[in-house]
Amino acid sequence: MAADHCKNGLTYADAGVDIDAGNALVDRIKPAAKRTQRSGTMSGLGGFGALFDLKSAGFVDPVLVAATDGVGTKLRIAIDTGNVDGVGIDLVAMCVNDLVCQGAEPLFFLDYFATGKLELDQAARIIEGIAEGCVRSGCALIGGETAEMPGMYPAGDFDLAGFAVGAMERGTDLPAGVAVGDVLLGLASDGVHSNGYSLVRRVVERSGLGWGDACPWSDAPLGTALLTPTRLYVKQALAAVRAGGVHALAHITGGGLTENLPRVLPDGMGAAIDLDSWTLPPVFAWLADQGGMDAGEMLKTFNSGVGMMLVVAPDQARSLTALLTDMGETVYQMGHVTDTAGVAYTGNLL
Repeated sequence: MAADHCKNGLTYADAGVDIDAGNALVDRIKPAAKRTQRSGTMSGLGGFGALFDLKSAGFVDPVLVAATDGVGTKLRIAIDTGNVDGVGIDLVAMCVNDLVCQGAEPLFFLDYFATGKLELDQAARIIEGIAEGCVRSGCALIGGETAEMPGMYPAGDFDLAGFAVGAMERGTDLPAGVAVGDVLLGLASDGVHSNGYSLVRRVVERSGLGWGDACPWSDAPLGTALLTPTRLYVKQALAAVRAGGVHALAHITGGGLTENLPRVLPDGMGAAIDLDSWTLPPVFAWLADQGGMDAGEMLKTFNSGVGMMLVVAPDQARSLTALLTDMGETVYQMGHVTDTAGVAYTGNLL
């Protein structure tokens, strides 16, 4: 007599992947994605690929520019505090602020969200933040990937990556025309942005404070203050470029002013920066004090209060400052381009 084998069939859900939850997420985020539509958008979420019409977006002879980035260990604070609403803005900003430095207008954005177990509300809040970042920078959220990967991430953890594509008309790429004597205009940051958080977390640990404790420089809890999203400079920077006189843009990310500004200067040229031309924001003063860091370490690790730098023609520095100020930027005239490689600082940061 044959043995009676009675087996229960396994499902994908038994393995820890909930397809229904993924479908529910797509339905929930469709309104957020729709908010980001712009000229050139051809398809919504749900296809195998996303289409974009460059001609419809107004380009005649376009060159495409692409950028990808993440949020880094700032995510650890978001996960630990449950305050995940702003990291999507960070993700977009880290990509599109880079794109605009090439002279490109961001057109569309795709995201990659990976987690061990999909938590619908958490994922929706993150992706709605991504959509908000896209709205603020004028690019369309036209696709992405949500990966539920049991066994790869501890409970509650997730990771984010972003991919932005922009375009410019042929021959308008930056940097271009940088010359000795060009003026350096710095745009204020909104805090630490998304670089240096491995060091930030060490400093907080050393201070003995927790994420929910009172913040030494703000009315918000410490974790909330440190999660202030990265500032988006796209629309303001593009307006300045179109006004004329902008020779280069530098997004001040990991490496700070010391390493990012030289990336857009021709070989043999450098910069002279007056550290007294702006005031170090309180968050950085606190980090320097608690971490025992000197000015040199601050300037090559953090943005130190300046999130974007413009290299501009001297005769247009005043008009560009007025334009950017009218668009809500705090603008610092920080120095000038020199004929000596490297960044030379005068004055006092701390």
